[in-house]
Amino acid sequence: MNHRQLFLDHVAQTSPKPIGIEMASAEGVWLIDTLGKKYIDGIAGFSVCNIGHGNPTVIKAVQEQAAAYMHVIVYGEFIEQPQVAYAKLLTEYLPASLNCVYFTNSGAEATEGAMKLAKRITNRTKIIAANKSYHGSTQGALSVMGDEYFRNAFRPLLPDVYHYDYGADELIEAIDSATACVIIETVQAESGVTAPSETWMKALRAKCDQHCVLLILDEIQAGFGRTGTLWAFEQNGIVPDILLLGKALGGGMPLGAFVADQRLMNTLTYAPVLGHITTFGGHPVSCAAGKAAFEELIAHPHWIKDIPSKAAILKTRLQHPSIVSVNCYGLWMSVQFATNAQAQAIAHTCVQNGLVTDWFLFAPDRIRIAPPLIITEEELHLLCDMVLKSIGDQKK
Repeated sequence: MNHRQLFLDHVAQTSPKPIGIEMASAEGVWLIDTLGKKYIDGIAGFSVCNIGHGNPTVIKAVQEQAAAYMHVIVYGEFIEQPQVAYAKLLTEYLPASLNCVYFTNSGAEATEGAMKLAKRITNRTKIIAANKSYHGSTQGALSVMGDEYFRNAFRPLLPDVYHYDYGADELIEAIDSATACVIIETVQAESGVTAPSETWMKALRAKCDQHCVLLILDEIQAGFGRTGTLWAFEQNGIVPDILLLGKALGGGMPLGAFVADQRLMNTLTYAPVLGHITTFGGHPVSCAAGKAAFEELIAHPHWIKDIPSKAAILKTRLQHPSIVSVNCYGLWMSVQFATNAQAQAIAHTCVQNGLVTDWFLFAPDRIRIAPPLIITEEELHLLCDMVLKSIGDQKK
């Protein structure tokens, strides 16, 4: 029996039509299947592979740490050098108030930890989130997800959670002295790469300060240079109380984190002890890989510096009568078509033509363009050629 049938029979399926390519290897921006066909990775593993695939520095870090030790004890009990070193490095590139890192296995678990931290600090339960938001699929994260289609089948979820439109005044007006936290994405991913105004973000920060409400910014997809700065919140002139990280954080290995001031994070230490705990969070191999990937990103500043010129290529090249609109924020674009069916047909054809792309959870009429930051201009033009060819193929 072939691997495809085994995949369908024994691996839990999340959708009726998975992309279904059987991978053999990956290098740079390229994915190679078992038949030898090459694909441009147009979504970077949903922003996981920001520095591309097969980076030798990251591979070496993984190999060396795996040889030294892997899991040794539940998170937080032993001093594990990869965790300590990566936490210190991250905080060196964050504002002074974001100085303490809690490593998790994933972005969803970072969301869970951050919500617990907010409730513990404020002794409040009300949480404000945005419509069309995505913060993970665990039950707590699902509670703040901004779409009833995905929430409804799993109710009851967390009580006292309220959703408002992203960027709307109503969200800010709803913040009061009963609110524990506001959790939003700095740039909303699954609505099709939607960014709020700087004025709105600053007003949000001010209203949270007024009522002693914690502002949680989710940069699980937006972080690590994707938007043209290391952290997307830098472009709004604000600092969150808690920052959520994931995706690119692990350099291709599973890793998430929530980051806050140590005086806030220490509330998880007492009453009760073990206020938040994880067995595999901050796995030493994942931290070694993530640190190596982060150091590579910092050592190649042009990867982020060149993002505006690369974004300009996308905006200039991706023009076609079938394209209704585009949203572009850094090296991160959604391309809108007239219908969901048309967008999904084009995404499928892109894969056939050698470009891996996908659509958005809350914007299925848009396809996603988010290649590794290391993509060259030549490769980016080739990516655009593939998109335009795939659009043209629909009329044949």
